[in-house]
Amino acid sequence: MTGKPLEGVRILAAEQMQALPFATQLLARLGADVVKVEPPAGESGRASQPAVLDPAGRTVGATFLRNNLNKRSVGVDLKTDAGRDLFLRLVPHFDVVAENFKAGTMDRLGLGYDVVRAVHPSVIYASVSGFGSDGSPYGSWPAYASIVEAMSGIYDYTRRPDEPPRANPVGALGDISSALFAAVGILAALRHRDRTGEGQRVDVAMLDATVAMTDIVVNFASMGLPSQPYPPPYILDTFRAADGWFVMQLVREHQFERLSETVGHPEWRDDPRLAHRAGWGEHLEDVIRPGIEKWAAGLSKHEAARQLMAAGVAAGPCLESHEVIADPHLAARNMLVDLSHLDGIDEHVLVPGNPVKLLNAPDADDERVPWVGEHTRAVLRHELGLDDETLATLAEAGIISVDERTKADG
Repeated sequence: MTGKPLEGVRILAAEQMQALPFATQLLARLGADVVKVEPPAGESGRASQPAVLDPAGRTVGATFLRNNLNKRSVGVDLKTDAGRDLFLRLVPHFDVVAENFKAGTMDRLGLGYDVVRAVHPSVIYASVSGFGSDGSPYGSWPAYASIVEAMSGIYDYTRRPDEPPRANPVGALGDISSALFAAVGILAALRHRDRTGEGQRVDVAMLDATVAMTDIVVNFASMGLPSQPYPPPYILDTFRAADGWFVMQLVREHQFERLSETVGHPEWRDDPRLAHRAGWGEHLEDVIRPGIEKWAAGLSKHEAARQLMAAGVAAGPCLESHEVIADPHLAARNMLVDLSHLDGIDEHVLVPGNPVKLLNAPDADDERVPWVGEHTRAVLRHELGLDDETLATLAEAGIISVDERTKADG
C-alpha cells in the first residue's frame, strides 16, 4: 500500500468561504499539506449560519466546517506591512500559493503573482474569482455562487412559463464547480513544473466554471433551443408514490414501451399520440402522469424506482435530507464525516466525505477543522525560525493571532 498521492505537496492558501477552500480541502484529503492564512479574527466562512462553538466559545459556521478539514490555520493580517512580509517570507517554503479574493485584491495588497513569483520563480499561483484576473467586463464585481449561476443562464433556461427563475436550486454549484476546476488546474500546473521546472499561474473564473457545468445553455442555444422546451419532448419529471416522490428520465421510444408494460398500460404502445417522444410531454399531465401515479399509489418511492429500473427505465427516489443521512450507499462509500468525534466539537455535525476513491490510497480519518490561529506559532517557528519573543510582539501588535492553548507547540 502506498501513501497518499499528494504527500510532499505544500499549499499556502489565503482563502475564504467555499470556492477555493473546497479545492484545498480536496487536495489535503489526497495528501497535500495545506496552511490556511486567514485574518486574525478568522475568515468569513467562520461567521456563516448555522454554526457551532469552538472550545473558546467562538463561532464556527457551517460553511467553514464543510471546507476546512485537514488544514492548519495561521492568523495573519495581510493589510499590514508586517503581515505581508510574513506571507512573502513563507512563500518560498510552499509549492502552491492560492487565493480567492475579488480580482485585483492581492495585487493591491502587494501579494500578486508577479511579486510572489519574484521571491519564488517556480511557484504555482492559483486564483479563483468571480470573473477571472483579466479580460472580463465584470472584473471589478464580487461574486457569490448564486450570481455566477444566474449569469450562466441556467436559472432562466430551466424555468417554466409564467414562473420566475428559481435562485440557487442545487446548493453551491458555482462554488464547488470553481473549486474542482481550480484543483484540476493546480494538479496540471504541478505536473507541468515536474516536466519543465517552470512555475505557472492558474486563473479560474467562477462564471467560466459554471458555464462549463451548465453546458446545455450555450450548446442548445446555438442549436436553436434558447430555453428548455415546455412541455419537453421527453419525460424528465417527478411522480408521486405512496410515501413521497420519485424521479424518472425517459428519452427513447423503446424505453416508453417498457414503461407502458410496467405501469399496467400496454395500450399506450398503440396510442398514436404517444408514438413519439414529442407526444409524451404534450400528454404528460392528462394521460401519462395519472397512469403512473395510479400505479405508484400502492408503492413506496423506493419500490417504484426499483420496479422501473428493473424494466430498464431510469428512475430513483427523491430523498429527503434525513433519508440522505441514513442512506446505506453513503455509509458503504464512507461519504459522511461525523465531526462530533473530533476534539472540541460536541454537536452532532455531519459533512460530506471525500468523493475521490483511490484503490491504493484508501480513505483515512479526516482531521478536524482548525481553530483561528491554532497553528500560527508552530508554522512561523518552523518555517521562519521566529522565536517566542518575536511571536509575542507580533501578536500584541495584532499582526498575527495565536491560540493560547497552543503556546507550547512548535
